Amino acid sequence: MTEQTTAGRLVAVVVTHNRLDQLKCTVARLLESPQSHLAGLVVVDNASSDDTAAWLSGVADPRVDVVRSETNLGGAGGFEKGLRHAVHAFAPDWMVVMDDDARPEPGALAAFHAEPRGEREAWAGAVRYPDGRICDMNRPWINPFWHKRAFLRSLWSGRDGFHLSLQDYDRKGPCAVDGGSFVGLFLSRRAIERAGYPDGRLFIYGDDVLYTLSISAMGGRIAFDPRVRFEHDCGTLTEGVRVLRPLWKVYYFHRNQLMVYRMAAGPVLFWPVFLVKWLKWRARARHYGADRKAYLRLLAHAVRDGVRHRRNRRHAAVLRRVGSGTG
Repeated sequence: MTEQTTAGRLVAVVVTHNRLDQLKCTVARLLESPQSHLAGLVVVDNASSDDTAAWLSGVADPRVDVVRSETNLGGAGGFEKGLRHAVHAFAPDWMVVMDDDARPEPGALAAFHAEPRGEREAWAGAVRYPDGRICDMNRPWINPFWHKRAFLRSLWSGRDGFHLSLQDYDRKGPCAVDGGSFVGLFLSRRAIERAGYPDGRLFIYGDDVLYTLSISAMGGRIAFDPRVRFEHDCGTLTEGVRVLRPLWKVYYFHRNQLMVYRMAAGPVLFWPVFLVKWLKWRARARHYGADRKAYLRLLAHAVRDGVRHRRNRRHAAVLRRVGSGTG
């Protein structure tokens, strides 16, 4: 493979926490690729308490580099830690990130290497459930506040108005996007140089949206390539009102969403968006039953920190708020 047709040195970063069966499948799938397609695999063991550490210690492939965290850093913290380690340990040209229950389909990494990739700072793959349906949570998107037509479509169609469609997944070639998820996302060294690393303080939810939006806002270019296919063996999103469990997730989801809306909409349009969302989130309390007061308490803290752009609240403090009756 000539230099013109290869992406360069690729390293995968996988974050895992207590899902050993899934991790085994993902590691096996990644290591099926030859070293020319996958130079290294960084596995961030996010304080797993099952047999993950013991199993990883027995993986013989020299490409595997295990990074153990003694505390659970959340997905955001795990990806920041893993990407930092990958850059310093492997000096890659590209890194591809995924959860422990997500993995490239056979031939996906070869498809990535089959085309020149240097004209973009990041590439998003096409993520599907194992049964072939498009994985909604991993659909790449364009920022509706930057694109008038997408904004108008989103008024009628919600998230379908600014996320890629089934027709986009059937394309023969790539298309430009503003962001994607941390499943099947290929990040170049230039992306890291331009936007830094993901912010681990976000813990979970929205870290990938904020990070890829930052790349685009700073002039980086992201594209979706439907020929680079991944599978995500996760539960499908249920229709209707989303009730977050465990309850502590309420804090991170809403705080980080406000940060996403501020970056996407800008400082002026953020406030009308905030008002609409605040009213919607307050009304959702009725779906939490006996946990209604705890939901509203966590929501209040999330809104306060989100508006103030506060990212340094420790996870232990969030857990205390779940059972606390104080403001």
